[in-house]
Amino acid sequence: MSRIFIHGLGAVSPGGWNVENLRAAWKENVPLPVQDLPRPGWNKPLQVRNVPPPTSRPAFLAHPRLRRATAVAQYTVAAALEAIGGDAAQIQSGDLRLGIVVCALSGSVNYSRRFYEEVLREPATASPLIFPETVFNSAASHLGAFLGVNAINYTLVGDDGTFLQGLALAANWIAEEKVDACIVVGAEENDWIVSDAIQLFQRKTVHAAGAGAIYLKKNFSDSAAKLVAVTDSFSFTQKQSRVEAARKMRAQLPPCAGNELFSDEKVKTIFGEAFTASAAWRCVLACNAIRRNELSAANVEIVGINQQAIGARFVKAN
Repeated sequence: MSRIFIHGLGAVSPGGWNVENLRAAWKENVPLPVQDLPRPGWNKPLQVRNVPPPTSRPAFLAHPRLRRATAVAQYTVAAALEAIGGDAAQIQSGDLRLGIVVCALSGSVNYSRRFYEEVLREPATASPLIFPETVFNSAASHLGAFLGVNAINYTLVGDDGTFLQGLALAANWIAEEKVDACIVVGAEENDWIVSDAIQLFQRKTVHAAGAGAIYLKKNFSDSAAKLVAVTDSFSFTQKQSRVEAARKMRAQLPPCAGNELFSDEKVKTIFGEAFTASAAWRCVLACNAIRRNELSAANVEIVGINQQAIGARFVKAN
């Protein structure tokens, strides 16, 4: 990964629809407000952190593929376009080969729950229009269609650490010259069925939604951060506890100062638990701090919700 640079960052979070809103909430270090989410069969609602409405309707929502798109697809496209920035025109013209990696744990759960709920209630009237939105790769497909991308387009399904696996995969594609650039997105959406499931295991955790995106290229830029390492993935098994997996992951990363470690607990406290999106936000915040010359290096250590421990290191490009 000696020549993999971060050229753009994007974010949609409970703090708002761009990286600056994410950064502002992080700097303020105050938990964002929670909202009530009704849970069928319960008198007491669940508490979540939703993405606020955008200040103005994003232009990309006028695209035919995105008019009925589920929230996770909208967050994916918004974060990706912010990260890609001015390169979007080159991608759409075919002058730049873009790889796409979208990472998710729950995926388009809102439409999935709605579709199967309708099927169980009254099969004859269940809407077939929303069925294409129930598949895991719908968000990546919408992003590819919007940009007119014909290069590699993957969806990785897994816990928080999957976003770092996506970064490693993207770096390999670029190094092997399969693509000229790659966008990696972690995205999740809210639904009561996921929020309820979290409460079974982590009662104090607030479910959240949003997306984070990192845009990778091979060419050097002195304003870019550099991806120098992604550790092995250490699975949680009967013979390897979360603590042991985390210890092995940290052993593969260089030591860092306290302010160079982007804390999982701080992200969860401020924004809530959004799985792959939470991991993406941490990477975005780390790279943003490096690009602002606030840090020269940063470690992101992910101990996922149910699968793996994995880490990454970013440094100032020079």
